[in-house]
Amino acid sequence: MDQYADDLAELVNHLDLSKAVHIGHSTGGGEVARYVARDGTQRVLKAILIGAIPPIMLKKSDNANGTPIEVFDEIRSNVLQDRSQFFQDLAPVFYGFNREGAKKSQGLIDSFWLQGMQGSIKALHDCVEVFSETDQREDLAKMTIPTLVLYGDDDQIVPPIASSQAAIKLLPLPTEKVYKGASHGVCSTHKDEVNQDILAFIQ
Repeated sequence: MDQYADDLAELVNHLDLSKAVHIGHSTGGGEVARYVARDGTQRVLKAILIGAIPPIMLKKSDNANGTPIEVFDEIRSNVLQDRSQFFQDLAPVFYGFNREGAKKSQGLIDSFWLQGMQGSIKALHDCVEVFSETDQREDLAKMTIPTLVLYGDDDQIVPPIASSQAAIKLLPLPTEKVYKGASHGVCSTHKDEVNQDILAFIQ
């Protein structure tokens, strides 16, 4: 996570950005939180965390609502054994297409698969530890800028109870936006609503 944040800081400094609004989905939300925690808020106006992983996904003695390590071990195993099939199987869960009455998009599934297959298999394997085990409770406490926490309450990938809902309690200046019945892929399945809510928060 430090590397993700340092890469972002290098880009921000190179472009000499100021009053930037940082938007991060899933692990990207962790990157935003770590960047703000490490580099401060001097160049940051606001932040938006969408279905984001902070504060911590892994179930631990002090994080009873987290996801057991065995789930993440299985992800690593599936990536190594047959990542193509893994992404085919994960896509319907990611977008909530496995729910009764859901309108399935084969195009979204194909796009999801393609993005996954373009990734380095080492990066795909190593990132599991990053998004599941990074403790960002202290990072959230340092985000002293207005922060929108946006998520679907039927997120099967990053369960809100241990992520978004827990983050709300740790952020100094949070605003919560919940999409009823929405999945982890809310940016695709509810893109118009998400865009409107992002613009309204920025303005």
